[in-house]
Amino acid sequence: MMEGTAGVSGHRYADESLLDDADALAERDPGGMLRFTASAGAQVRESAALAAEANLSVLADEGRPRAVVIAGIGTAGRTGDVLATVAGPRCPVPVIPHRSAGVPGWVGSADVVIAVSASGRSPEALGAAEAAHRRGARLVAVGAPDSQLQSVAERARAPFIPVPRRAPARASLWALTVPVLLAGRTLGLVKVNEADLAETAARLDADADRCRPTAESFVNPAKSLALGLAGSIPIVWGSSPLATVAARRFGDTLSANARYPVVSGALGEAGRGRVGLLDGVFGGLAEGERDIFADPGEAEEAATRLRVVLLRDGGLNPEDDADEPLAVEERRADAVQTLAERRGVRCDVVTAEGGSALERLASLTAVPDFAAVYLALAHGLDPMAVPAITEMKELANQ
Repeated sequence: MMEGTAGVSGHRYADESLLDDADALAERDPGGMLRFTASAGAQVRESAALAAEANLSVLADEGRPRAVVIAGIGTAGRTGDVLATVAGPRCPVPVIPHRSAGVPGWVGSADVVIAVSASGRSPEALGAAEAAHRRGARLVAVGAPDSQLQSVAERARAPFIPVPRRAPARASLWALTVPVLLAGRTLGLVKVNEADLAETAARLDADADRCRPTAESFVNPAKSLALGLAGSIPIVWGSSPLATVAARRFGDTLSANARYPVVSGALGEAGRGRVGLLDGVFGGLAEGERDIFADPGEAEEAATRLRVVLLRDGGLNPEDDADEPLAVEERRADAVQTLAERRGVRCDVVTAEGGSALERLASLTAVPDFAAVYLALAHGLDPMAVPAITEMKELANQ
């Protein structure tokens, strides 16, 4: 055994039959990642209630800030992407996600810093909170109760929204995102009302039911997506800014849970270079050299190939002829599907649904979140236990 592989278990090729065996799934998911993923709707409701209890109104007392910085790493960092995207291009102030310790050098008393950490102890969030306090910036902190982050917020006399640590950070996107959005609402950056939150939670609940372990692969969209991705190099592209946040989120979960290397990002960026992957050794070249007479099993194992996942968001007003960027995004998405088809590269499409930006984001993240867990389980991997993460923390802290 190679040094460092202790605790690494699983198998190279996905076992499709395992996904339709609910007992086997439960056995291979001892940490309960499927259960945590299914809690997304409950996370929305709980975090909204906790945020309502926090004294966020003090954030608005000094009026509109010059800029808002959302500090955090990993899933906590994605909350900044969500706020910036839901706020949209008409947001009256810059909304800037920040993923390293401290805060940008220009941050001062005219600005707001939102520090986010599921554990309440990430160096990035703690450093940002402390720097904001020193510089006189308004601060709001989101994280585990009775944590170091709460202590910093109390010293700064800043609002703190306690988010109970009920799941791993990567399964807590909605628990962390809702307080950030509601802080943004208090500052006048976003229009998120109670109906939006209720509909988003309901959407997440409905998708969790569709993706439940007892639903067989042919009716379970997450299992179907996982099986389509098995053995591939996934490329996940979003057709709009909102869909791009969901695409990057899917990249995060595929890497963390299923340990798959992923290319993710915006279709606009892809069209400037990365779309060329479809012509490469894992794309059109691999598909063009495939022996159509070979045994299916042999063909699947002979070459690793690309699999495109396209997250499409037609926007809330697709009939609005004045929305030229939306029309461009839609044409671009159509073009990529055509390019993939011409090269024999398979393409899965997830289309946004819902009456608000937040619900549409939920509709683009729920099925992929489950798919990443099912893909891990199909390979015999425990999605909760990642030995390399534990080992890296140990090595970095020596």
